[in-house]
Amino acid sequence: MKDKVRVGIVGSKFAADFHCDAYSRMDNADVVAVAALDNLEQISGKYGIPATYEDYNEMIEKENLDLVSICAPNFLHHPIVLAASAAGVHSICEKPLAISVEQAREMVEVSERNNTKLFYAEDWLHAPALIRTEALLAEGAVGEILFVKAKEVHNGTHSPFAQNKETCGGGVFLHMGCHAVTWLLYILGQDDNPVVEVTGKMTGGGEQNFIHKGNTGEDFGMGMMRFKKGQFAFAESNYITQGGMDDKIEIYGTKGVIKVDLTFSSAVNCYSMNGIAYSIEKADINVGWTKPAVDEFYNLGYVTEMEYFVDCVIQDRQPKYGVDGRAGLATVEIIQAFYESNEKGKTIYGEWI
Repeated sequence: MKDKVRVGIVGSKFAADFHCDAYSRMDNADVVAVAALDNLEQISGKYGIPATYEDYNEMIEKENLDLVSICAPNFLHHPIVLAASAAGVHSICEKPLAISVEQAREMVEVSERNNTKLFYAEDWLHAPALIRTEALLAEGAVGEILFVKAKEVHNGTHSPFAQNKETCGGGVFLHMGCHAVTWLLYILGQDDNPVVEVTGKMTGGGEQNFIHKGNTGEDFGMGMMRFKKGQFAFAESNYITQGGMDDKIEIYGTKGVIKVDLTFSSAVNCYSMNGIAYSIEKADINVGWTKPAVDEFYNLGYVTEMEYFVDCVIQDRQPKYGVDGRAGLATVEIIQAFYESNEKGKTIYGEWI
């Protein structure tokens, strides 16, 4: 059993930063290299990463890695996982798993064939508020679940790759709605309760978008799922919400209700006439009353999910459903069904787990 996991990062921007932050809090993981086309000096200097590469293939070949954190744009997830798996290296893949069902399925199949682990970095499953919510559900706090709704929304992505449907795989509903879809699958679905129908509505991309006319994918998306046992679930994601990233979940049961606020639930209230430097992600105005995040990376689940993945590598244990390749694949499959529903103007029937 390994005492310490050697980690390589692919990417150097926002996602790479919170991956590195999480690893920096651990005693059993060392980030030994980072590969990216830009920002290498900044991220390697910030976290003391000894080796930098412009080519992730060279990094995988030379660094004797145990684990790769894939923090690159969506269209690169597939080739990086395949390259890492071929070298016997486990992968943590940021959301969404891939830009197509076919790519996601190949990533899962290749990882299984090569006996390498494919971790799907769905942070909601490790967010402290949602871990507590899961415990409340397990003790029957709201009785039988009837309906759940979940959303992640903000005012728009700054990534040119996320703004482009070809490199993103879709628009906001794939890029951010995947959080809600995966978590809903985890809470309500799995083997004995698959999703059996989906109905989606989205803006059309480009000039058909509400605000972001330069985005080739949709800037607003919503969808209803029905599970085999009868529960309904609603997922929403958009780039039309001002005031900071707003992640909320509501659970309605026969004996009660749970409402969760992941991003505006800080214990700190601040009034500043001058304005503060930062409150929460995507908040572009921080004057007057704000609720500054205390430890945003931890509260959104990034830290504990990385600790969990590293422990899986050390213990040679497969990840649980929801943060594995299987759940990542199911999420892409369901979102593609939402897109099909929107295009055809009708409910799509099937079975997705």
